[in-house]
Amino acid sequence: MAITGQGMHHLNIRKRIHEKHEQFPSPEKKIRFLDKLIYIVGIVGPLMILPQIIKIFALKTAEGLSLISYASFVLLSIIWLIYGIAHNEKPIIITNILWIALHILIVIGILIYGKGFL
Repeated sequence: MAITGQGMHHLNIRKRIHEKHEQFPSPEKKIRFLDKLIYIVGIVGPLMILPQIIKIFALKTAEGLSLISYASFVLLSIIWLIYGIAHNEKPIIITNILWIALHILIVIGILIYGKGFL
């Protein structure tokens, strides 16, 4: 029997209740603020890499950038994305989709304009 996305979400809610995790949304104002803030951080954080991407493609150079490092960032972000999906954690999912897309752009820039694999 296949478990659908809705089924996994239901299991996640039951698990949180069973394990006595905190209530969501939290009754505490500070925690609710933090829950909202993490979405902003999850979007703004990856966008901070845009100047690097613009520099690569505008100047047509990837000098000083490591293909191995950025390819590793893609791989690690994919693992984090899978983790976020498995635990139905939207901030982790959103953040890592952005990181994957932006790091792939850098890898492409390194492959086009770079001078090596280090």
